[in-house]
Amino acid sequence: MQQDRRRFIKLGMAGSAALATGCANQGGSEKAMVQTSSRAEGPVILSTWSHGMPANSKAWAVLNGGGSVLDAVEQGVAVVESDFTNRSVGLGGRPDRDGKVTLDACIQDHNGRAGAVAFVQKFEHPISIARAVMEKTPHVLLVGEGAERWAEENGFSQRELEIPEVRAEWLQWLDTAAYKPVANIENHDTIGMIAMDAQGQLAGSCTTSGMAYKIHGRVGDSPIIGAGLFVDGEAGAACATGVGELVIRTAGSHTVVELMRAGWDPTEACKEAVRRILRQNPKNEGLQVGFLAIRKDGAYGAWSVYDGFNYAMHTNSKEELIDAGSDRKWT
Repeated sequence: MQQDRRRFIKLGMAGSAALATGCANQGGSEKAMVQTSSRAEGPVILSTWSHGMPANSKAWAVLNGGGSVLDAVEQGVAVVESDFTNRSVGLGGRPDRDGKVTLDACIQDHNGRAGAVAFVQKFEHPISIARAVMEKTPHVLLVGEGAERWAEENGFSQRELEIPEVRAEWLQWLDTAAYKPVANIENHDTIGMIAMDAQGQLAGSCTTSGMAYKIHGRVGDSPIIGAGLFVDGEAGAACATGVGELVIRTAGSHTVVELMRAGWDPTEACKEAVRRILRQNPKNEGLQVGFLAIRKDGAYGAWSVYDGFNYAMHTNSKEELIDAGSDRKWT
């Protein structure tokens, strides 16, 4: 009788596990069958926002010139870092509340190697420092004064740059010191780029000056592997833009890539990552987050909390700026 009872319990447990697994697989299959993304035949380069257009053009030229996809994503976003009219990337970005422009960046290759820097000042190309961290050290992330000292020791030079317009805006902001980010205006704060070459090799990069008027020392998602960027050659690549705190709390880009690994369509994976953020923050008002993704087969897509997020796309056949879908309308 005791043996029969144990056998009954074991069979019951096995049946429950099989049922749970079947339901999970069924749900995953449904999402895998939903195809809302485009698909590139051959190389594809994607990057966030309209400043991604010149970045993509540079990255494409690097690929056509025989450079690697890692070279492409580094040199592509470097174009935006050197655009001192840009107020959310590079030395032309808006400062923190202490008047300091602090920069964050990361880069990752097909095999998951990664490098990043955060809270660095007075360097034109933090993305190149991030790559050097990846290639020359056993570390992933260097920050602040230590990162600056290491960069100088490894051939990077600081650059003094003050933009009168930016300084005047900061002084005006100090009158009230009110901090309330507005969707698609003050908090898209980054360029993220993900790319795949003709051989299917993936890479990604991300660089930013961060939130305008942030607390001195604040670091967002952009230099954090798994949050602002995640690349895995076995599954795909994703990057994020928007309010970094929301992305960090959900490991947003990692979430997108893991869903694609499970067979999800890239757009649907981005949509689910957005909705996890909204489930955590149901009363979210005006805080934008967008995700951009490439699956290893060349399918790509994007999604955002609010409308207004767009991304630049470059393939063999076309080059355009695309409006991403969204869960909410911004009025």
